[in-house]
Amino acid sequence: METRSNHVLVGAVVLILLALLALFTVWLARIGGTHMKEYDIFYKQAVDGLAKGSQVTYSGVVSGQVKEIRIFDPQFVRVRVQVTDDVPILQGTTATIQGSFTGTSTVSLDGGLKGQPALVCPQPVPNHDCPYGVPVIPTKTGGLGAILNSAPQLLERLSTLTERLTGLLTDKNQASIAGILQNTNRLTSALADRAPEIAATLAQTRVAIAQAGVAAKQIGDLAQTSNGLLANDVKPTIANLNATIASARKSTDTLNAALGDARPGLQAFSKQTVPEVGQLVHDLRETAQSLNSIATKVDQQGASSLIGSPKLPDYKPGKSGGKGK
Repeated sequence: METRSNHVLVGAVVLILLALLALFTVWLARIGGTHMKEYDIFYKQAVDGLAKGSQVTYSGVVSGQVKEIRIFDPQFVRVRVQVTDDVPILQGTTATIQGSFTGTSTVSLDGGLKGQPALVCPQPVPNHDCPYGVPVIPTKTGGLGAILNSAPQLLERLSTLTERLTGLLTDKNQASIAGILQNTNRLTSALADRAPEIAATLAQTRVAIAQAGVAAKQIGDLAQTSNGLLANDVKPTIANLNATIASARKSTDTLNAALGDARPGLQAFSKQTVPEVGQLVHDLRETAQSLNSIATKVDQQGASSLIGSPKLPDYKPGKSGGKGK
């Protein structure tokens, strides 16, 4: 029994010493190690090639590793990375996925500007900017990563284009294309044969353009001459005409004023003189009738009819009176 108790005691002491050695080793590792900061990155694209433990680089320098990869929602993938605290993760820093043809990918950080504040979470956390309590690094589509991510779509489009080209280049279409090329060759040959005529036409066109330029210059000169004529001859005439019209207007105004002044005399003449003239005409007409009667009487009876009594008619005895005598 004592021997067994000694073995148990020795084993317990050994285990305690091993545990203390492990704790001391971890403590030494923490003292000699570098403190890490954590950040979240939300990718809307696929994260093919990334895994837990993948490298995180800053401007090409290895600065940390991927700690966790989780699906945030149907559109985003959350990648938790650990970066050494001496790496300047500042405002403006972006994260991209750098793929490779070997199938492994890394998270590349860059874009921080000197003088910008460090990327931290506003208090209190969690909030909209830091949903999991750590700062969020914005994403940016990388060159090779974008190409690799869009490779399936590119292959699909290339396959569709190949199928359409195959359907286009049938025997019938090839014959049509050959005919088009042949007609093009004929047209080119015909144009080459007509080259002298085309050159002559171009020369005539140049002459016509030159003549048109001369005609345009002459028209400009004519327009300038017309403007001078209007300025030197027509404008003085129009000025004289305007003066004449103004004088006629003044004369009309003077006549209207004179008529206004004479209107009372004309009204008095029409009311008084015109009736008296009518009575005078009536008296003259009666006098003319009387003179006409006197003239007729003188013609018939002589001038004595004006001063004596009228002459009695002569008596002539009848036949019965003679017989009685």
